[in-house]
Amino acid sequence: MSELDSELLASRIRTWAIELGFQDVGFADVDLSPHRSHLENWLARNFHGEMTYMARHHELRCNPEKLVPGTLTVICVRMDYAATADNSLDPLDTDSGAYIARYARGRDYHKVMRKRLQKLAERIQAAVGEFGYRAFVDSAPVLERALAEKAGLGWIGKNTMLLNRRAGSWFFLGELYTDLPLPVDKPKTDHCGTCRACLDICPTGAFVDARKLDARRCISYLTIESKKSIPEELRPLMGNRVFGCDDCQLICPWNKFTTPTTEPDFAPRHSLDDIELVELFNWSEQEFLTRTAGSAIRRAGYEGWLRNLAVALGNARPNPVIIKALRSRQDHPSALVREHVNWALARQQGS
Repeated sequence: MSELDSELLASRIRTWAIELGFQDVGFADVDLSPHRSHLENWLARNFHGEMTYMARHHELRCNPEKLVPGTLTVICVRMDYAATADNSLDPLDTDSGAYIARYARGRDYHKVMRKRLQKLAERIQAAVGEFGYRAFVDSAPVLERALAEKAGLGWIGKNTMLLNRRAGSWFFLGELYTDLPLPVDKPKTDHCGTCRACLDICPTGAFVDARKLDARRCISYLTIESKKSIPEELRPLMGNRVFGCDDCQLICPWNKFTTPTTEPDFAPRHSLDDIELVELFNWSEQEFLTRTAGSAIRRAGYEGWLRNLAVALGNARPNPVIIKALRSRQDHPSALVREHVNWALARQQGS
């Protein structure tokens, strides 16, 4: 492919990506050596907790060409998901309402974006013929934020999220590893400045420093990735957050540029943006499976879901309705659920 051909193809790929519903696209090479030491130091300090896969595949994360042999260029895309431009913290102060991270309120973004990336690959293939590629959406050992930063989609902020001057951080990332020699974009510069709002607002103090997150204290990790008992000292700090945590994004000044998504699949389902804790806690396992079909919430599992909700109920103002709901789960088959239910009951009953 000549230089002219590659420039023209890159331009067409940008157009096709926007037509397919992505808000931005960029191109990165496969040299992630500057990010290796950061990842290895993070792993050495055990900040990954139970996420053993992070250590097991870290070599593949740092070397895209080893994950997919022949990879020359990574096409990085982003897709906005916020249903509202309102970044108020008020939903975190409600007495009995549940807070579910925005990204998980609609359909599972993995499936939505992977289908779009496949369509993008098919358009490229129609233009250039057979080529090597593989699509990823948070589904393999990929340093997606590092690649997106290299591709010019934004910079990695102090809260470890990718930030974009025009869009903030309410977006998903996806990648298409290709064997095409495409022109790469220039990385964006850091625009966090002296701001540390995201570091200071973290309820559990999970940020050791700027861009250094101890996942073991992160509410997203505790409510999704961890399958164990939540440390008692952290439970009161979790408030009503039952799946994920958005605090460090809600407070970020760059999210004043949030543009609400028009993607129907990302619209909140089953009132998950405004629903009572007790209602969610009373879901049977079958109701949980039915109402979280095609949802990222499935990742927590039913036991984890009840565990998280029990903690939130224990943090709510004492209420007979809550006490009744908790007592209904005191004999739950899961020891994990029983432990957190009993903790919550003790809090509700002031003992």
